[in-house]
Amino acid sequence: MADLVIVAGMSGAGRSTASATLEDLGWFVIDNVPAALVTRVAALADAAPEDRRRLAVVIGRSGTAEIPEMVSVIRDLRAEGTSIQVLFLDASDEVLIHRYEGTRRRHPLAAASVAGAIAQERESLSVLRELADVLLETGDLTSNELRRRIAELFEASAGAPMMRTAIVSFGYKFGMPRDVDIVFDCRFLPNPHWVEGLRSLSGLDGPVRDFVLGNHETVRFIDELVDMLAWQLPAFQREGKSYLSVAFGCTGGRHRSVAIAEEVARRLATGVAVQHRDVAR
Repeated sequence: MADLVIVAGMSGAGRSTASATLEDLGWFVIDNVPAALVTRVAALADAAPEDRRRLAVVIGRSGTAEIPEMVSVIRDLRAEGTSIQVLFLDASDEVLIHRYEGTRRRHPLAAASVAGAIAQERESLSVLRELADVLLETGDLTSNELRRRIAELFEASAGAPMMRTAIVSFGYKFGMPRDVDIVFDCRFLPNPHWVEGLRSLSGLDGPVRDFVLGNHETVRFIDELVDMLAWQLPAFQREGKSYLSVAFGCTGGRHRSVAIAEEVARRLATGVAVQHRDVAR
């Protein structure tokens, strides 16, 4: 059976980057396919040679008129047992406005203002966003970081288990990530920020890692959390989840959350990607 990915999302949130990355990974990418043809394209992919059964369809470049029909097609394909994932790329209105003002590009919906077009598009895409298997918030990502996230999610060969797990560290002072499934607060643990010689380092450095992981409360926290995830991750996969993101937050996102995210990822080992959103701030 072919693997089919629908690439959708807000204009300016990174669809072109996602499309190019999937193509580089060996996916056959088709841009702007009418909703009525997606079912036929999926059937043709099923009949293709084994090495050509990874198909990505990019939608939304010509506006939002076909979104209701596309939602129906996705639901029908899932009901038929087709291996289909929806990748939805999003960013805040402020980020999207800044990107359009920076490039002076015309928004596809061509409303009186960019802000108005974004609001109209967001409303039209809300149902499709709810169907997403993978929701990526791209506002804090560079193009290279987005490419890396896409590669982590979709570089597996056809036929491999599709659920991928992302471990994310962040700082509460910079806001919570918008695209995570499970969040753990690490601020109850002693803070290396207040220890002389550790403030300028990060959780990627040995002294900070030893300080954080050497605390008995940290040891208990990680032991119990890994035990829980060990049985939860297969359960999520059995329920059809293709991507799960687990986030760890501390005050600034440099010390505790980073060290803990690295340790949890090390223990889970297989199929886990790590991202430290705020470690460089």
